[in-house]
Amino acid sequence: MATPSTLPSTPQTTFVTLPESEKRAEPVPVKRDWRFWAIIVSLGMCNILFSLEFSTVATAMPRIAEALPSAGGAYIWVGTAYNLGSTVLLPLCGGLSQIFGRKAVMLAGIALFILGSALCGAAKSMDSLLGGRTVQGIGGGVVSALIQIIVADLVPLKDRGTFNGILALCVPSFCDFSSSQLYSVYALSGSIGPVVSGALAEEGKWRWLFYMSLPISGCALALVVLFLHLKTPPAPPGVSGKLLRLDVFGNAILIGSTTAITLALTWGGVQYAWDDSRVLACLVIGVVGLGAFVVYEALVPQFPIVPIGMIMTRTSLSGYAQNFLNALILSAFSFWLPLYFQACKLASPIASGVDFFGGSQVLSPSAALAGFVIQRLGRYRLPMWCGWVFAIIGAAALGHVQATPDSPRQTTLGLEALLAVGVGINYLAGFFPILAPIPVAQNAAALAFFIFTRHFGYIWGVTIGGAILQNRLVARLPASFVAQFPASGNSATELAFEVIPLIRTLPQPLQDEVRQAFASAFSVVWFVLAGVAGLGLLISFAMKGLPLHTQMDEAYGRADAGDGVGVRDGAADAEKA
Repeated sequence: MATPSTLPSTPQTTFVTLPESEKRAEPVPVKRDWRFWAIIVSLGMCNILFSLEFSTVATAMPRIAEALPSAGGAYIWVGTAYNLGSTVLLPLCGGLSQIFGRKAVMLAGIALFILGSALCGAAKSMDSLLGGRTVQGIGGGVVSALIQIIVADLVPLKDRGTFNGILALCVPSFCDFSSSQLYSVYALSGSIGPVVSGALAEEGKWRWLFYMSLPISGCALALVVLFLHLKTPPAPPGVSGKLLRLDVFGNAILIGSTTAITLALTWGGVQYAWDDSRVLACLVIGVVGLGAFVVYEALVPQFPIVPIGMIMTRTSLSGYAQNFLNALILSAFSFWLPLYFQACKLASPIASGVDFFGGSQVLSPSAALAGFVIQRLGRYRLPMWCGWVFAIIGAAALGHVQATPDSPRQTTLGLEALLAVGVGINYLAGFFPILAPIPVAQNAAALAFFIFTRHFGYIWGVTIGGAILQNRLVARLPASFVAQFPASGNSATELAFEVIPLIRTLPQPLQDEVRQAFASAFSVVWFVLAGVAGLGLLISFAMKGLPLHTQMDEAYGRADAGDGVGVRDGAADAEKA
């Protein structure tokens, strides 16, 4: 008979099936004292690091382009470099945290984020800025993955909706909502980020977008050191034993494949034509590499970073796919919408941040509401279906309304709010279909891969949005206007970042022609996002409505308290049936 002590500390490819008597056992009540809430506060502070950087840079990009001239479409890499850095090591985070402990890996992630922020703030060229953004992204990715892994160690899935939605709002009063909270930290910092970014950019102080992360990082580091005391099961002895558990070769395949696809998406239509041999080679290498990764993980490693049994149910596959698509929409929406207001509405950087309030201010309430509903009902499918419907309507309506630069501002704000409601619901609810079918012992690996697919979606959102913008602007910008910027070559994306600050100074009718070209290009971006949301809705019909775990893995959790029963309930068996 399987017991908590016999469950592997590193997830395996096989499921553990328990007798009915153990499946029905009630979990031990979890004690949530001030130490528990101190950990939640420290996680919330860590989450601010990622969300601020995700939401601030796009608003300031035109000013950064003025200060750090570049060629060859390098500007789009400012967003992509961070997303790529935050993606490549994510699947490894689960194994690292199991061998070296959650706290050590979290501290390493914060330290990398601090280093990257300092490098970005001190950058003297676009290349050095991109290097800093990559380091910053690696740290941010590790932090974002460890946040969710630690929450899974502390809170059972049945109660996790609340803690993943309203942490920043509830922790100060120490209200014992059973669990919703990290997402509103994202939404809160994401909502103020564009305004702060715009204000600094308008004053020519864009470097402080990165420097202001340093004191926040220092506070997060101190809180983690003081309060994050978690269990760490014994690690295998010796360097070779640790490397075996980490599946280094599998992670190398995944990193190479992800990087190749990212290069293709970023180069295509910007530096090189889509049918250029370099773009096609990267796409082929990336796709073949991902296929090889799946085969390798299924057949070779004893301790795979992505156990195939963890993802080969229709509910899990649907959940990962929905997570990727929702992240793509969120990334494109957050990165490109502020630039629409600057290019088409002639808004200043700070005004474009205020105009983004229509979307950013509803993310937290919609996520918190979704978490509350899922917790109370114990069901996740209906909220996710509603989220996709809201996203489809919001994105399609934005595409229609923003086809002209003179569309009513109030209408745009309302529609971006509708799109944000849908994205917010599925940002939080996306955890449930990937965790419900698996045993709790596989939480770390599942969450690391879940965050990986999310960050991979971020890359696609920024790069696909940029590719659409580039291709449309090439066809729509007046030739007389493009001729004034010969240094930009054929890169309309680079041209866009360079000329947005100058549009308001253009004479008529050239100004209206340029604004219309941008409006037409952004309209296509929103219509594409509506199609992506429609695909997400179709995929969502494949998932089953499984019961949510009430147990936790006793091998992890707080070192100073009992945290539950390290067994799984019958959800995985229901999915396999």
